[in-house]
Amino acid sequence: MEMPSNESSAPSNEIPESSTPNQQIHPQSGFFERRFKLTEHKTTFSTEVIAGITTFMTMVYIVFVNPQILSAAGMDPSGVFVVTCMISALGCIAMGLIANLPIALAPAMGLNAFFAFSVVAGMGISWQTGMGTIFWGAVCFTLMSALGIRSWILSNIPSCLRIGIPSGIGLLIALVGLSNAGIVVASPATMITVGDLSSLQCVLGALGFFIIVILASRGIHAAVLISIVVVTSIAALMGDVEYTGIVSMPPSIESTFGQLDIAGSLDIALAGVIFSFALVSLFDSSGTMIGVTEKCGITDERGRFPRMKQALMTDSVTSVAGAYMGTSTVTAYIESSAGVAVGGRTGLTAIVAGLLFIVVIFFSPLAAMVPGYAVAGALIYVGILMSSGLAKVKWDDMTEAAPAFITTVMMPFSFSITEGIATGFITYCVMKAGTNRWREIHPGVAIVALLFIIKFVFVDGH
Repeated sequence: MEMPSNESSAPSNEIPESSTPNQQIHPQSGFFERRFKLTEHKTTFSTEVIAGITTFMTMVYIVFVNPQILSAAGMDPSGVFVVTCMISALGCIAMGLIANLPIALAPAMGLNAFFAFSVVAGMGISWQTGMGTIFWGAVCFTLMSALGIRSWILSNIPSCLRIGIPSGIGLLIALVGLSNAGIVVASPATMITVGDLSSLQCVLGALGFFIIVILASRGIHAAVLISIVVVTSIAALMGDVEYTGIVSMPPSIESTFGQLDIAGSLDIALAGVIFSFALVSLFDSSGTMIGVTEKCGITDERGRFPRMKQALMTDSVTSVAGAYMGTSTVTAYIESSAGVAVGGRTGLTAIVAGLLFIVVIFFSPLAAMVPGYAVAGALIYVGILMSSGLAKVKWDDMTEAAPAFITTVMMPFSFSITEGIATGFITYCVMKAGTNRWREIHPGVAIVALLFIIKFVFVDGH
């Protein structure tokens, strides 16, 4: 995902919502016309509904993937399923009502894997403490949005790092997907090797991946959902999945709601994790919002769009709520562009998607039947999308190429987003200083690199 080079949180800097004021309201539109200004945005109620359904169909896979990933951290998958639906619905509806933008929100892919495998499993802490780090990261994220620090950081972090961070996360997600499919397995001799390619897990995992990439290349928006349904159905026919029903009352969320350890997560050893959650959320969400609004044609040359401050605060506060409820960081979804592609232009698109997430809550038995390898293809596919920005790295400039490369590869190799960000910042400063290009190092970047060095020496080293 390409990251923005500029952002503003000041209302006075936002571009106007329309360049054609005083347009006549369509007499048949009623409440929706007045609330969402459909005519002003050159759209209709039916178009917005179709766009909302399209957006939902492209991102509903998260309600199946998120429980699978977070359950690896010891969380109750049925509770996570309901919380995922609830926070996605809340975020989408809030974005539609407050910012009137066709941007959908849901728990972030990548950060859920980072939480489960790197933070909880890798650091040996409880999921409750890990969820506390997400909470504090979201609080920092919210404060950065409110104080304008968010735009300052985005404006001054070099593009090679802004490209390397999501690309590294993409490779980390893909590695998790390949592991879930049994395509790659651990090896004491070579650290990692090819698994049993003839196993049912591997064959169906690979099938799911090819279904997604083929359908996606043919412009079918629901490619991921179709893949999950097909693979799960085949697994059920082959006796590898037990049928548990289709519809039921939602499971309890008591096992996750409010169970985070807010005080226990305020540990100096976890400071880097909290910073990583905040920083990655900043890049991912902001970049997605600008990408979607550019597709709408409502951004200016500096990447600003109408009601930007409201949008930024909505996704920030939703992340805090999501952590308290029991899910990974909430972010804007690039899949929102699918709804925009079919005509969605207002917050009504996001609201329709949010309402559909509420309906999905009653289909928890279906989510419980989805095996891990059925979502493996989705993880690999997301990895492809997130790594696409590497094409924009200035590979002929080693002071740009080396930091981007180190940031990218250190995430899957160390199985940690934090270490990837840290080594990327340090490499950038070393390369610029070593080639006598000191002036290109922004003070903010130097401070972040120094903080990571202090962490390595005085925190990790003891």
